[in-house]
Amino acid sequence: MATAIFPGSFDPFTAGHEAILRRVLPLFDRVYVAVGVNSDKQYMFSVAERLDIIRRTLADCPTAEAVSYTGMTIDLCHQLGAGAIIRGIRTAKDFEYEQTIAAVNRLQDPSIETLLLLADPEHINISSTLERERLTHPCNCPTT
Repeated sequence: MATAIFPGSFDPFTAGHEAILRRVLPLFDRVYVAVGVNSDKQYMFSVAERLDIIRRTLADCPTAEAVSYTGMTIDLCHQLGAGAIIRGIRTAKDFEYEQTIAAVNRLQDPSIETLLLLADPEHINISSTLERERLTHPCNCPTT
Protein backbone atom coordinates (compact mmCIF):
# COMPACT_ATOMS: atom_id res chain seq x y z
CA MET A 1 0.00 0.00 0.00
CA ALA A 2 1.54 3.32 -1.10
CA THR A 3 1.18 5.92 1.62
CA ALA A 4 2.29 9.56 1.68
CA ILE A 5 2.10 12.44 4.07
CA PHE A 6 1.47 16.06 3.15
CA PRO A 7 2.86 17.96 6.15
CA GLY A 8 2.45 21.62 7.03
CA SER A 9 1.07 24.01 9.58
CA PHE A 10 -1.95 24.70 7.33
CA ASP A 11 -2.80 27.87 9.25
CA PRO A 12 -5.09 28.10 7.32
CA PHE A 13 -5.48 25.33 4.75
CA THR A 14 -5.65 27.19 1.43
CA ALA A 15 -6.93 26.52 -2.07
CA GLY A 16 -3.29 25.99 -3.05
CA HIS A 17 -2.89 23.25 -0.42
CA GLU A 18 -6.09 21.62 -1.58
CA ALA A 19 -5.00 21.70 -5.23
CA ILE A 20 -1.66 20.01 -4.45
CA LEU A 21 -3.40 17.36 -2.37
CA ARG A 22 -6.01 16.59 -5.01
CA ARG A 23 -3.24 16.19 -7.60
CA VAL A 24 -1.42 13.55 -5.52
CA LEU A 25 -4.43 11.56 -4.34
CA PRO A 26 -4.53 9.38 -7.50
CA LEU A 27 -0.85 8.48 -6.97
CA PHE A 28 -1.25 6.93 -3.51
CA ASP A 29 -3.54 4.53 -1.70
CA ARG A 30 -3.58 6.81 1.35
CA VAL A 31 -2.47 10.42 1.90
CA TYR A 32 -2.28 11.90 5.39
CA VAL A 33 -2.58 15.67 5.63
CA ALA A 34 -0.33 16.11 8.65
CA VAL A 35 -0.91 19.27 10.67
CA GLY A 36 2.35 20.05 12.42
CA VAL A 37 2.24 21.50 15.91
CA ASN A 38 5.14 23.65 17.05
CA SER A 39 4.79 25.02 20.59
CA ASP A 40 7.11 27.91 19.68
CA LYS A 41 4.73 29.22 17.00
CA GLN A 42 1.59 31.27 17.43
CA TYR A 43 -1.27 30.11 15.25
CA MET A 44 -4.41 31.89 14.13
CA PHE A 45 -6.40 28.65 14.22
CA SER A 46 -6.19 25.91 16.84
CA VAL A 47 -5.13 22.41 15.82
CA ALA A 48 -8.73 21.25 16.18
CA GLU A 49 -9.96 24.08 13.93
CA ARG A 50 -7.31 23.34 11.28
CA LEU A 51 -8.14 19.63 11.31
CA ASP A 52 -11.85 20.43 11.03
CA ILE A 53 -11.30 22.76 8.05
CA ILE A 54 -9.22 20.10 6.29
CA ARG A 55 -11.69 17.30 7.04
CA ARG A 56 -14.62 19.36 5.73
CA THR A 57 -12.66 20.33 2.61
CA LEU A 58 -11.73 16.71 1.93
CA ALA A 59 -15.03 15.08 2.84
CA ASP A 60 -15.27 13.73 -0.72
CA CYS A 61 -11.78 12.16 -0.58
CA PRO A 62 -11.95 8.77 1.17
CA THR A 63 -8.22 8.13 0.74
CA ALA A 64 -7.20 11.35 2.49
CA GLU A 65 -7.04 11.71 6.26
CA ALA A 66 -6.15 14.71 8.42
CA VAL A 67 -3.93 14.07 11.46
CA SER A 68 -1.88 16.22 13.79
CA TYR A 69 1.65 15.60 14.97
CA THR A 70 4.55 17.00 16.93
CA GLY A 71 8.20 16.23 16.42
CA MET A 72 10.03 15.22 13.28
CA THR A 73 8.17 14.62 10.04
CA ILE A 74 10.32 11.59 9.29
CA ASP A 75 9.18 10.02 12.59
CA LEU A 76 5.57 10.49 11.51
CA CYS A 77 6.39 8.73 8.23
CA HIS A 78 7.64 5.76 10.24
CA GLN A 79 4.55 5.78 12.49
CA LEU A 80 2.14 5.86 9.54
CA GLY A 81 4.13 3.66 7.17
CA ALA A 82 4.52 6.49 4.66
CA GLY A 83 7.13 6.16 1.93
CA ALA A 84 6.75 9.68 0.57
CA ILE A 85 6.52 13.27 1.75
CA ILE A 86 4.57 15.67 -0.45
CA ARG A 87 5.48 19.36 -0.59
CA GLY A 88 4.19 22.16 -2.78
CA ILE A 89 6.44 24.91 -4.09
CA ARG A 90 5.48 28.29 -5.50
CA THR A 91 8.78 30.10 -5.92
CA ALA A 92 12.53 29.59 -6.19
CA LYS A 93 12.77 30.57 -2.52
CA ASP A 94 10.32 27.78 -1.63
CA PHE A 95 12.39 25.36 -3.72
CA GLU A 96 15.63 26.20 -1.91
CA TYR A 97 13.98 25.77 1.50
CA GLU A 98 12.28 22.49 0.54
CA GLN A 99 15.45 21.14 -1.05
CA THR A 100 17.30 21.61 2.25
CA ILE A 101 14.54 19.94 4.28
CA ALA A 102 14.36 17.06 1.77
CA ALA A 103 18.12 16.52 2.07
CA VAL A 104 17.91 16.36 5.87
CA ASN A 105 15.00 13.90 5.67
CA ARG A 106 16.92 11.80 3.16
CA LEU A 107 19.89 11.60 5.54
CA GLN A 108 17.55 10.37 8.26
CA ASP A 109 15.88 7.76 6.06
CA PRO A 110 16.90 7.37 2.40
CA SER A 111 13.92 5.09 1.72
CA ILE A 112 11.45 7.97 2.14
CA GLU A 113 11.13 10.13 -0.97
CA THR A 114 10.20 13.81 -0.99
CA LEU A 115 8.06 14.83 -3.94
CA LEU A 116 8.03 18.54 -4.77
CA LEU A 117 5.03 19.66 -6.79
CA LEU A 118 4.88 23.01 -8.51
CA ALA A 119 1.87 25.10 -7.57
CA ASP A 120 -0.73 25.63 -10.25
CA PRO A 121 -0.31 29.10 -11.82
CA GLU A 122 -3.56 30.35 -10.28
CA HIS A 123 -2.27 29.47 -6.79
CA ILE A 124 1.25 30.90 -6.96
CA ASN A 125 0.26 34.03 -5.04
CA ILE A 126 -1.73 32.20 -2.36
CA SER A 127 -0.01 31.66 0.98
CA SER A 128 -1.20 30.97 4.49
CA THR A 129 0.52 34.19 5.60
CA LEU A 130 -1.46 36.27 3.11
CA GLU A 131 -4.67 34.42 3.96
CA ARG A 132 -4.17 35.24 7.66
CA GLU A 133 -3.62 38.90 6.74
CA ARG A 134 -6.78 38.92 4.65
CA LEU A 135 -8.78 37.35 7.48
CA THR A 136 -7.32 39.69 10.10
CA HIS A 137 -7.66 42.87 8.06
CA PRO A 138 -10.57 42.59 5.66
CA CYS A 139 -10.66 45.12 2.87
CA ASN A 140 -13.34 47.79 3.15
CA CYS A 141 -12.70 48.89 -0.40
CA PRO A 142 -15.60 50.09 -2.52
CA THR A 143 -16.56 47.64 -5.22
CA THR A 144 -16.98 48.73 -8.80
